[in-house]
Amino acid sequence: MDITPPAGTHLSGDIARHRPARLVLDPLYAKAVVLEAEGRRVGILALDVTIVTADCTARIREAACARLGISEDALMVHATQSHSAPSLGRFMLDPAFDDVIPPDAEWVSGCEKAYADWAVGRAVEALDAAAASLEPVDVGVASAIDGRWAHNRRAVRNDGTVAMPGPLRDTPLGPTWIRYLEGPIDPEVGVLALRRRSGRLLALLLNYGCHPVHVFPSLLVSADWPGAWAEEVRRRLGHDCLPIVLNGPCGNVNPWNPYDPYYRNDHRCMGRGLADTTAKVLQTLEFSPVATLDWCVSCLPIPIREVEEERLAWARRVLEESPAPRWADDAHSSVDWDWMIAASVHGVHLLREREGTVDYEIQVLRIEDTALVGLPGEPFAELGLAVKMASPARRTYIAHCTSHYVGYIPTPEAFPRGGHECETRYWAKLVPEAYDLILSRTSQVLGRIFEPV
Repeated sequence: MDITPPAGTHLSGDIARHRPARLVLDPLYAKAVVLEAEGRRVGILALDVTIVTADCTARIREAACARLGISEDALMVHATQSHSAPSLGRFMLDPAFDDVIPPDAEWVSGCEKAYADWAVGRAVEALDAAAASLEPVDVGVASAIDGRWAHNRRAVRNDGTVAMPGPLRDTPLGPTWIRYLEGPIDPEVGVLALRRRSGRLLALLLNYGCHPVHVFPSLLVSADWPGAWAEEVRRRLGHDCLPIVLNGPCGNVNPWNPYDPYYRNDHRCMGRGLADTTAKVLQTLEFSPVATLDWCVSCLPIPIREVEEERLAWARRVLEESPAPRWADDAHSSVDWDWMIAASVHGVHLLREREGTVDYEIQVLRIEDTALVGLPGEPFAELGLAVKMASPARRTYIAHCTSHYVGYIPTPEAFPRGGHECETRYWAKLVPEAYDLILSRTSQVLGRIFEPV
């Protein structure tokens, strides 16, 4: 289902800046697949949006699941996280700020309700269409390794702190301030293919992990590299095949190669490259009927971090001076940076006082001997790799940004170096121990669902 926004809709993925959509570079979609075996159904819904919040996920599940015979725990709702798309739900500021955000500036909180309401309805339609077109299929699963397209984005400087390198422009000597990149990427290209009994492919679940920020920060609507990958695969295989991309853990991964002074920022190039790799994987597949479907959801309470005393005092001073957004320009197209950060920091404090913890939904779907793991928020690549290494499944593919948004999930070792992903903000609010808590619980769930009979 097409969920391309109309002109003027706010594009998420930036902070404190209004990005009204001007032109459509490529369309956005809600894509769904429903599988059934032995009377049990699972569903996978991928949305070309930046973020999906718990409220929107709940609305989709409530509208679709009972009617379609899918347990709510068996429906994975995933945002591909294009930074050139809208969001479903507010995620940039705590709800306590709703009363001070002007009605014509909803975008400050990250989302516009009119678009979210419409897109939620379209997402349900996508699930309806998938459930109404069930047919016998066989499944084949295989992976390749392709590390050309993703790069760790936390660059360590001489003083031990971290900064994020952007796409290089007119820098023939490269970023000479970089000593090394802090961590790895996950180079696995995962392919789960569903084949009709006629031999034609019906759908593909494609898995890779990288921030979709090629087209950002322009005012162009784009599904970025996930959309380009899916579109190129569909062009090659035919329009009766539905490729669905699940973006993996990439909280610390960008497509910009900081070591290549001649790098060109092109989401379609990345899409073509991943499609080439996909074609090679498809040649190796062995298919068998889908006989085993299972699922499990575990909600893990994760503490919200305590805001640093000096940082909280600063945030309170800023907000006492300006309780409502302080504009950076006369057009009200951007918010003063200090105000936005102060509101974000104070929001963490308010959430901690009000809730104390976040209920983190770990979701595992089993399709034969393959695990599809849903992890909310933006886990670092290391977490995805660790989950895969601990998994008893033959193949384990991970989708991040599922079901609700909790911000970044760095490694504990990353916090002393600081950086965008670690410094206390509303998008970086969990305790450093969250990484280990999630890894432990996810491993337990995988062990439970793949326990030998």
